[in-house]
Amino acid sequence: LPHFIEHYSKYVDELQFIIYESKASPRILSRAKPIIEKYDNCEIVKVVRDREFDWEKVTILYNMIKSKKQNDWWVIADIDEFHLYPNNDLRGLIEKCDENLWSIVRGGFIDRVGPNGEFPNINNEEDIFKTFPMAGFFRYPMSGACPNKIAICRGDIKITNGQHYAEINGQTTWRWQGWGHPLIAPPEQYSIQVHHFKWDETCVTRIKSVADLNEAYSYSKEYYKMYDQLKKNDFTINTKIKEYMFLKCEKSNFNEYKKWNNLIKKIISI
Repeated sequence: LPHFIEHYSKYVDELQFIIYESKASPRILSRAKPIIEKYDNCEIVKVVRDREFDWEKVTILYNMIKSKKQNDWWVIADIDEFHLYPNNDLRGLIEKCDENLWSIVRGGFIDRVGPNGEFPNINNEEDIFKTFPMAGFFRYPMSGACPNKIAICRGDIKITNGQHYAEINGQTTWRWQGWGHPLIAPPEQYSIQVHHFKWDETCVTRIKSVADLNEAYSYSKEYYKMYDQLKKNDFTINTKIKEYMFLKCEKSNFNEYKKWNNLIKKIISI
């Protein structure tokens, strides 16, 4: 959470948090509130207590909150998702969107792991990009998880489950001419890297818990497939596999991941 706040404070005017408590995370509010209250630009806008690992409910909450300011631009990010923007300039990107009447900017996942493909411990003393120096793309090849993300959009845009796509006039954007919808900034030129810090030392336990839940709303089958694949490799990621496109990237700089142009072309074809 401190890493998340420090990262996005460089780019946005304010951070609005939804606290989602469940049996799997029963004390999130008591742990997060003292941290969030230290920052003037942060606010807890809603606290929810619901069933565990309900990713569909998370999307409903995102849509509900941002719809309250439909003309504003919103950055949408789970707590483990850190965006990097072209030229490290979010405001310039939004100005370009306003000029061209675009309402959506797409992005895609870059998976982050430890220096030897391990799942490291997060600490507050070290830059999180240095704690997870290896940047690549293993989750989709490993389990088929959708890598597309709606990263920023105006408040009147409805996003779909997992924040992977948008729904415009009742139609999901991936069905629209290969994502060529006129409200979407051309992704070949304007795309956002979503660096995914999901893969810390607790992730194996969490993946197993979601798999064991065996519920469609949690995408449990996908998580079971991932757990099975990780188990075969002693719960580490082989960063030398060419398909995973790993590079060492220790800076929070859009241009450091040199394979992005090739990766985003792959992502938008999925």
